[in-house]
Amino acid sequence: MVKTLIIKSARKILQNKLELENNLKIKLFIKGRNLTLSGNNEIDEYFASRVLQAFDYRFLIEDALLLKSEEYDFKIINIKSHTNRKDLGVIRGRIIGTKGKTLKVLGDLTGCEFAVKDNEVVIIGLSERIHEAEKAIISLIKGRKQGNVYANLERINRIKRKRGDY
Repeated sequence: MVKTLIIKSARKILQNKLELENNLKIKLFIKGRNLTLSGNNEIDEYFASRVLQAFDYRFLIEDALLLKSEEYDFKIINIKSHTNRKDLGVIRGRIIGTKGKTLKVLGDLTGCEFAVKDNEVVIIGLSERIHEAEKAIISLIKGRKQGNVYANLERINRIKRKRGDY
């Protein structure tokens, strides 16, 4: 079985090719921006394609490899889809925060990993937490204050702790 993906950064995948092949139980072939993966079965290829898509963004290999598990998911949010503003650099800055502080706090509150590349925000996390992280990012894109977004996530965490969800 063979599956082909279009990637943005072949160099990053080439540098980690051996580790990716060993962890994902597949073979990788790269030609230009085309990444072909070959595995023993469709399930290996499916999880490998998720990992490789995430790794093509700015995630560490350890974070991308979380997607080998069914418990983890990833979501790509296109900033342009949630705003009519033209100053996307300002919006990216609000999402990232000074020295990455906003993304770090969001990561602490949701347990998710975030990456911002071009006009996309990518989230890796437990399936049940992805939705909360997505709502937080969309709120920031739409101009909501960071403090209000944090307070909402803290409220959700308190409710879940009371219910014993975690």
